[in-house]
Amino acid sequence: MTKHETVKAPTRRSRRSRAGSSIRSAAPGENPHLRVPYITRKIPTYDLLGEDALERIEHTADRILAEIGIEIRGDAEAVRLYREAGAEVTPQGGEADRVRFEPGMLREILKTAPARFTQHARNPANTVEIGGDAVVFAPSYGSPFVMDLDSGRRYGTIADFENLVRLGQSSPWMHYSGGTICEPTDVPVNKRHLDMVFAHMRYSDRAFLGSITAPERAADSIEMCRILFGAEFVDTHCVVMGNFNTTSPLVLDGVTTAGIRTYAEAGQGSIHLPFLLGGAVSPLTMPGAVAQCLAESMASCALTQLVRPGAPTILAGFLSSMSLRSGSPTFGTPEPALGSLVMGQLARRLNLPLRCAGNFSTSKRPDGQAMQQAMMSMMSAVQGGANYVLHSAGFLDGLLSMSYEKFVMDCDMAGALHSYLAGLEVTEDTLGFEALAQYGPGEHLFGTEHTLRHYTTAYWDSALNDDQPFETWDEQGGIDYAQRANTRWKQILRDYEAPPMDEGVEEQLKDFIARKKASMPDAWY
Repeated sequence: MTKHETVKAPTRRSRRSRAGSSIRSAAPGENPHLRVPYITRKIPTYDLLGEDALERIEHTADRILAEIGIEIRGDAEAVRLYREAGAEVTPQGGEADRVRFEPGMLREILKTAPARFTQHARNPANTVEIGGDAVVFAPSYGSPFVMDLDSGRRYGTIADFENLVRLGQSSPWMHYSGGTICEPTDVPVNKRHLDMVFAHMRYSDRAFLGSITAPERAADSIEMCRILFGAEFVDTHCVVMGNFNTTSPLVLDGVTTAGIRTYAEAGQGSIHLPFLLGGAVSPLTMPGAVAQCLAESMASCALTQLVRPGAPTILAGFLSSMSLRSGSPTFGTPEPALGSLVMGQLARRLNLPLRCAGNFSTSKRPDGQAMQQAMMSMMSAVQGGANYVLHSAGFLDGLLSMSYEKFVMDCDMAGALHSYLAGLEVTEDTLGFEALAQYGPGEHLFGTEHTLRHYTTAYWDSALNDDQPFETWDEQGGIDYAQRANTRWKQILRDYEAPPMDEGVEEQLKDFIARKKASMPDAWY
């Protein structure tokens, strides 16, 4: 051994030991440098189509609205508002009216809608911005079933609902408590909205969605917010939103429009979502589906501005393909992902916030198919410029099931997207010249000052991935990704602590719920 080698070897070990000791002190998946109440996008959106193609889609949407129109069922007040704004109304018999809009009419109405707005959380540190360069991730919504690796697939209960709120609250990568995370089928249909809204209020301190299944349930959600936030605050601030679906193709039913009006009258936010299944309720060619989506969402959004100009409203699109051999919906496929990119462009041209895509999958288990489809869909949301991404965690089985394992798997992916959307900052420090210069050629960089300064923030660190050598993984039991997720959600629930709530407010909410439930018999359908 030469004198040169004898001197340098201890230096190398010292550098490696120093760096390794520091790195091992960080818990996997913590990434504190990425934690924010909502993401501020620092990468550009991807503009898929040029001006001519976008104009053709907008022209087709205008033709749909002017020549075919939207059917309004069972809401004379909504019809009156559209008529007084200049729409042509043709009675269809019964309680249905066909409403047609001249080209440009809805765009003019929508000019009063805010391009960006604030939704307040009961913990001000978790208040979110929606629109512009802000991105908000929210859990999945609406599944009648839940599943986990231990118990399999089953109907959701209020206990599942509360657990899922706790999981979301515990993740730094979800910004929003969500809405109907699963259907609590053990609570009567006409009363479960009270328990769901209370669960969001009690077990989370983030912003949330209220009920939309009947206008009186929407009103209950807003009244509960008045108890939580104070009536005066709610009168002048957005604290809750409703997520409303059109009845595609080209129908707005009276329950939906009455609910939209209820939120708008109170100055609260609303999301306006056509759920389009290509070949079934929309053209199976994606440009046609996008044109229909734009037409339906614009018509629904415009109602909020006719009720209360300036009410927060979100343009939305849920685009899905179909297996033409079986007729089954397919999620996480490339064509709807392209459609979401285009919806981003159209929303920016309207100067409206956008909701689209999410971690979609038709897989029946939290497996490779689930995450491949989820990534295809989720990347279209973040690349396309979505501001509010519902279905960011837990979506499985074509939205029929909420998966505990996929919930934490999706949260981990959302953490990675925090780093992705942060982009790259190019400075003298990040260029790292000093890291190479400190010890020169042939030397590792573990112990350099640059490495020690950046090792906790340079890379996103997964809470679930196993990046060890095969032999180490095998010796530790060969645990796969889904099994690790199963262990993780259980540990999260064991460690969960509810955010504090004023006891007086909690009692007022419980009293309101008790009185409302006592005022009506149970209804199970």
